[in-house]
Amino acid sequence: MTERLHAIMMQIREGYQPDDEEVRLVGTTSPFTPLLEAAALLRDRGHRNLISYSRKVFIPLTQLCRDVCHYCTFAQPPRPGQRAYLTRDEVLAIARAGAAAGCKEALFTLGDKPERRYKAAAQELAQLGHPTTISYLAEMCDLVLRETGLLPHANPGVMTADEIAALRGVSVSQGIMLESVSERLAERGGPHFGSPDKRPQVRLRTIQLAGEQQVPFTSGILIGIGETRAERIESLLVLRALHQRYGHIQEIIIQNFRAKPGTRMAGAPEPDLDDLLWTIAVARIIFGSNMNIQSPPNLSPDCYGRLIAAGLNDWGGVSPVTPDHVNPEAPWPHLADLERQTTAAGKVLVERLAVYPAYARDAQHWQAPQIVPHVLHAIDSDGFARVEVWSPGKQMAVPGDYGGLLPEPIQRGVASNLMAILDKATAGEALTEAEVVRLFQARGSEFSAVCAAADTLRRRVNGDTITYVVNRNINYTNICYFRCQFCAFSKGKLSENLRGKPYDLAVDEVVRRASEAWDRGATEVCMQGGIHPEYTGATYRDMCRAVKDVLPDMHVHAFSPLEVWQGAQTLGLSVGEFLAQLKAVGLGTLPGTAAEILDDEVRATLCPDKIKTDEWLHVMREAHALGIRTTSTIMYGHIERPHHWARHLLRIKALQAETGGFTEFVPLPFVHMEAPIYWKGKARNGPTFREAVLMHAVARLTLHPHITNIQTSWVKMGVEGVKVCLQAGANDLGGTLMNESITRAAGGAHGQELPPAQMEAVIRSIGRVPVQRTTIYGTVSEERQSASLNAQPLEPIVLTASRRYDRAAEQ
Repeated sequence: MTERLHAIMMQIREGYQPDDEEVRLVGTTSPFTPLLEAAALLRDRGHRNLISYSRKVFIPLTQLCRDVCHYCTFAQPPRPGQRAYLTRDEVLAIARAGAAAGCKEALFTLGDKPERRYKAAAQELAQLGHPTTISYLAEMCDLVLRETGLLPHANPGVMTADEIAALRGVSVSQGIMLESVSERLAERGGPHFGSPDKRPQVRLRTIQLAGEQQVPFTSGILIGIGETRAERIESLLVLRALHQRYGHIQEIIIQNFRAKPGTRMAGAPEPDLDDLLWTIAVARIIFGSNMNIQSPPNLSPDCYGRLIAAGLNDWGGVSPVTPDHVNPEAPWPHLADLERQTTAAGKVLVERLAVYPAYARDAQHWQAPQIVPHVLHAIDSDGFARVEVWSPGKQMAVPGDYGGLLPEPIQRGVASNLMAILDKATAGEALTEAEVVRLFQARGSEFSAVCAAADTLRRRVNGDTITYVVNRNINYTNICYFRCQFCAFSKGKLSENLRGKPYDLAVDEVVRRASEAWDRGATEVCMQGGIHPEYTGATYRDMCRAVKDVLPDMHVHAFSPLEVWQGAQTLGLSVGEFLAQLKAVGLGTLPGTAAEILDDEVRATLCPDKIKTDEWLHVMREAHALGIRTTSTIMYGHIERPHHWARHLLRIKALQAETGGFTEFVPLPFVHMEAPIYWKGKARNGPTFREAVLMHAVARLTLHPHITNIQTSWVKMGVEGVKVCLQAGANDLGGTLMNESITRAAGGAHGQELPPAQMEAVIRSIGRVPVQRTTIYGTVSEERQSASLNAQPLEPIVLTASRRYDRAAEQ
């Protein structure tokens, strides 16, 4: 290895992207093993330990093609008595079978413009009501999307700008293989002779047009059809130049030629494994860490580990339903075997959509408006496929991979950098934003390792006791003049969500509910509501005083930072002055709600008229300065990303290190079912179960040693869900509630009350010791405990209607 080559290779290993001349030097002179090692290092830098695939169904809309590639058995001429195109019913039957098998992608592959060569194709298209094959393809993509929910990926060959635009409105991604930039291959005697659509410039023009229209696009090269290694490099460099210009190439496929009987190239030699590995490695070096490099696993069976070692990070589409119609002699691997071999290589197999994560996360930019909701509803926070039907608040079983108990961590597949972060966190050292994000990205064995570390830390800090508080929620009004996009609770003329009647409880009803809660053993009443346009700070003062006058020993846990901020403004007071007044009339602690995501980038969309991050933190800082303890929360799983979660946790931790005023941290997963932002197609379906459990685990690790109590919400997670969270760092089960309105309004189905006996049964079922607590984690008297365990049924609640804010009443 020359000195210059050695220097370039060292730079590449550090993330340097070589220019064209340097690529040619590396590709033609670098030894094989260092090339692969550099490629694998780059892949790990961009994709960590993840190897992705798409669970797809293959829909061969037509096998007619005007091209005559000498290696292809997919393209067939018209046959008497046989249809040229799949019918609508046939397309739907294939798609529905795929959906039933858990597929997310509908891969439409078809011949190129057969109507220009075959009269039978043109006639059949006319009968179908279409002038071109691509016109019919667009209709079928739309049909499959609407009827099955599968996300179409279209591979129709060479396209015009108008055709790309038409498909953009009914698919999530498109593609065309460049195959090779070599014009030689299209000359007489070459594999592309007689195939006008295989001319390199024609295909490159399609890729360019897709870039101009911001279409996530798939391309790649076919190796072993007569091209040289130098020509492969030139093909990849041309694709890189297009990607650098438009940023739209989401994956590069390195496909190895397989000789097929009955073709002109039946006797041609196939590229050997080393040739394939060399090409994968060169592609990785050319495109860098973040590009997705794929090679079909069915074309290289039993070599998965070596393909991974060459820099590959994706297996492409794998179908549990349909064969590979392009390579019918090469069956897809069984998904269980694919996972087994991926794990054996020290990687984690993860499912993606047809559109890759980076493009799925930025769906507003890369998708047509009508496609955006389909993508957002199908992804997790990283942009990979949402593989669980579970969502917070829904009455459904815990996903089968968890079964109510967490698996023991397996060291294989757990990266050393993750273990270092876990050691740092459990030692109480401060984590960086990037380190917290890395914890949130844990999957497979890494997920188990993060949860185990959090649970070990929980046991060290809290022992085996699980605490809970007997309380009652009182949501005194659902009228609100704020327009939070996630909220399904607020009602009235100014709210986004009009389901349900607006109400405004009379103070007597608030006191009655508090008194009933006391009789049933409660030590706390939690009071919050919408921001009623007629409420002032005096309203909150009077409500607090009314409860304390009747129940001097009841702890009043009330008023979100938003209510405090608004109440202070209405009285012309500072936040500190207003909080002092509330404390004087009996306020005990503040709930840490209205935090949502403490990052103004998210709040600008999620709750644009709500208090900003610094304002929320200011309220809490002022409360802590007055000796008013508070909880802290996060509401996650909607539009934000893991780096926003990390920032939120670190901001909470920083304030706690300053004041020590937070009693606990409470993850509140987004319940999407009735949320306006979800119905507008702008939010995900809440966090996945993996993400919800990780939020508790990562919170325990990140907030240590400053916040020692991590609560899990049975209202959001369900009883079986909280059992898992209690084994992943959580040590508190929250309140019995008695009444719960906000999650129910959003579609939650886990009930309004979990009485003490049931609370304790849940805790004992996982081998822990239940302990009743006060709001600030003090000891509860025997009298209160006895009253809570012998409570009478609740009386019916009274909702004082507010006709003034009822739109329906005006109609």
